Amino acid sequence: MPTINMLQAINQALDIAMAEDDKVLCFGEDVGGFGGVFRATSHLQEKYGKARCFNTPLVEQGIIGFANGLAAQGSVPVAEIQFADYIFPAFDQIVNETAKFRYRSGDLFNVGGLTIRAPYGGGISGGLYHSQSPEAYFAHTPGLKIVVPRNPYEAKGLLLAAIRDPDPVLFFEPKRLYRASTGEVPEEDYQLPLGEAEVTKEGADITLLGWGAQMEVIDRAVEMAEKDGVSCEVIDLRSILPWDEDTVAESVLKTGRLVITHEAPRTGGFAGEIAAAIQERCFLYLESPIQRVTGIDTPFPLTLEKEYLPDHLKIYEAIKTSLHY
Repeated sequence: MPTINMLQAINQALDIAMAEDDKVLCFGEDVGGFGGVFRATSHLQEKYGKARCFNTPLVEQGIIGFANGLAAQGSVPVAEIQFADYIFPAFDQIVNETAKFRYRSGDLFNVGGLTIRAPYGGGISGGLYHSQSPEAYFAHTPGLKIVVPRNPYEAKGLLLAAIRDPDPVLFFEPKRLYRASTGEVPEEDYQLPLGEAEVTKEGADITLLGWGAQMEVIDRAVEMAEKDGVSCEVIDLRSILPWDEDTVAESVLKTGRLVITHEAPRTGGFAGEIAAAIQERCFLYLESPIQRVTGIDTPFPLTLEKEYLPDHLKIYEAIKTSLHY
């Protein structure tokens, strides 16, 4: 298998989906001949024409409203929001139209063919308007699916699954991994299941849970902990909505400890939902309080980005805190 980066994997997934189905359309700000600000849609316009891969005005509410209309009429739109931070003008369209379209029509109509792609997270010195992680805002909304890949292989398989899924999907792409994360990826078509977490490493002493770019950070913390003789189990949640409660609970019943990490701020972050659900199911098996290693409750800083991000050292400290409780 060829070794490619995450951007190339995403481009391959879009190419496969567009080649397979003429109803698949890609659009957003600068996605046409320019190939998008990160080049994820490179060469798709020249291959499939301007009718199927095209630029939109710089109006996110319009992009998603247009995408909802296309999906309601049977198209399979893949709408790109240039940065996840820009998704908020489209918040009303996503939570009040996209998420509720099937429900309010009694299943006469749906926009299940819609996929919304957005680069998200920090690590590129983007400052407060190009570094946010907004997954928790949307996790409160029934009717959506939320997916975050951790590497090129996962990105391709999950994106193809998202495009073909019968529900609307928000696909958040960790932009600091776009070129930094490389790996072997099959050239052929394949899908990975939505809503299923993956145990990437088995262990006995403590469970570490994350998604997206934090999985790489977790692995670095695990290397440090293993030198201390700690056996770590690692889980990539992959899907925020729906999230795989059973896999996480099964792991915590075995290890008795849980550390959850995400880049988004602590208050209202999705780690809180996970912690609440797991203590309900695993309370009598917990050996210590569930630990959260997250971003800070401030706007995302530019000059203090390294201090803000939940790095491997903070996760390692949380592991020690949990074990020595």
